[in-house]
Amino acid sequence: MTPAAPLTSVLTIEAAHTLSAEARRLIAELTGELAALYPEEADGIFPFGEEDVAAGRGVFLVAASGGAAVGCGGLRRVEEGVGEIKRMFVRPSARGRGVARAVLAALEDAGRRLGLRRVILETGKRQGPALALYRRAGYSEIPLYGEFVGNPLSVCLAKDLLR
Repeated sequence: MTPAAPLTSVLTIEAAHTLSAEARRLIAELTGELAALYPEEADGIFPFGEEDVAAGRGVFLVAASGGAAVGCGGLRRVEEGVGEIKRMFVRPSARGRGVARAVLAALEDAGRRLGLRRVILETGKRQGPALALYRRAGYSEIPLYGEFVGNPLSVCLAKDLLR
């Protein structure tokens, strides 16, 4: 099978409201996918909304190709100098084409502009491609934090942002 052509040459990544129709669709697709992967954690999706990405606090990005949204990701400040990546998602039809890498890089750039020194995130043990993406991008495993402490299905990662 031939690998899919990269989308990064025709990819746009722009800030969006989490309440926009496209953002809500992407987040709903992500939520559905996570519910299928982790049925035992049906209520385990923690809130993330406009207050998290208000000016100076964070950002929510939507990636589009050919005018169609293909992915998203958010970043919110959790403490001085530290941000948390949330709601990373790429539609299945666009996976393996550089979209997640591009969204992740854009979130890290946004974090630098927000004055963050470090970004953290949580993903699940059943999300092998996501774990591989983050590790390739320089993320290292850290102890579980916050609401993820004690969750045997969670993996928490961090990366220091260079200026």
